[in-house]
Amino acid sequence: MTTKETPMRAIELFAGAGGLGMGISKAGFRPMQVVEWDRWCCDTIRENRKVKAGGISHWPLPTEGDIRAVDFRQHEGKIDLVTGGPPCQPFSLGGKHRAHADARDMWPEAVRVVRETRPRAFVFENVKGLTRASFATYLAHIVHQLTYPELTLRPGETWMEHMARLERHHTAKGGSDELRYNVVYRVLNAANHGVPQRRERVVFVGFRADLGIEWSFPEATHSLEALLWEQVRTGDYWERHEIAKRDRVLDPRFRARGMALLEKPADKPWLTVRDAIGDLPDPELQPELAAACLNHRFQGGARSYVGHTGSPLDEPAKTLKAGVHGVPGGENMLRRADGSVRYFSVRESARLQTFPDKYRFHGSWTESMRQLGNAVPVKLAQAVGENVARHLTAA
Repeated sequence: MTTKETPMRAIELFAGAGGLGMGISKAGFRPMQVVEWDRWCCDTIRENRKVKAGGISHWPLPTEGDIRAVDFRQHEGKIDLVTGGPPCQPFSLGGKHRAHADARDMWPEAVRVVRETRPRAFVFENVKGLTRASFATYLAHIVHQLTYPELTLRPGETWMEHMARLERHHTAKGGSDELRYNVVYRVLNAANHGVPQRRERVVFVGFRADLGIEWSFPEATHSLEALLWEQVRTGDYWERHEIAKRDRVLDPRFRARGMALLEKPADKPWLTVRDAIGDLPDPELQPELAAACLNHRFQGGARSYVGHTGSPLDEPAKTLKAGVHGVPGGENMLRRADGSVRYFSVRESARLQTFPDKYRFHGSWTESMRQLGNAVPVKLAQAVGENVARHLTAA
């Protein structure tokens, strides 16, 4: 049985700023290798490893570089879990939607690592855009590759030909000694798991078939209805934050939805922007106080326009985003009760992604926000990781 003294072993791919890996570590796994190509992300991991922030002091130094040049066969049969977020630009709603034709698609590398290490389980995540109808066939291709990682693409074979071969194999009687995984995937909203942000990601989980593990995604622990109960029906939310009645600004649609509730929901309430950052000094209005907080400086230039009006204080934040050339215009903003807007600071964004306050981000505001916009919320990763760990421990 795994204990704190003997944690399960993991490999973290496409580590980014460390959100997924940190959540998985909190769930009881210890990474044997951490791989990331971006130097700023690697600097962030190295710095926090050095200062022992975020509980990653036990991580190995990141393998910095192209994953395609890394041989993972040394880990064969020694790994409990492989995790990672293959670069998602091909599937992002804001990208060019090239999918399998995009050289940035790293799903084949994720499958290769599973094939070379034969872990007991894996957890991969990607943007919700991967589940678009236009990507349905390629999504099925990904799932089939993860199910049968040894059935590799042949020289000269197109991905559609590979897909057909995988389908034929899937409907035939496979060999008893083949490497096969039972794979499920689901779009998860981070707000439903205690993250103060409405962030939807598609998560893939697979268990090696020989383990005989039956698994399903963890149930949601938080809900909008529970938040509206406290905001509309009881007022407990406003009283907890000491907000005067004249300053209690709420979307009329939410107010009507709250009034329709007849009994208190059993879930915990969604966490809001105010819940997450309400105790931090405003970097625009209180710059001297804000300067005492790590990565908490005012960034000017925010403006609101149709469709991009910022995140209201008393709702979970809208999805933090990371553009190829910096933060997209009108995104990653706080909208105050009086309607004024400003960009979230790096520290505020880190809280919205549930990174600990001592966690340092390297690079400019734009670079740090890119790291955060691409990250998996730590709490969401931990929720999935703990569920996976329980089943692996019991197997």
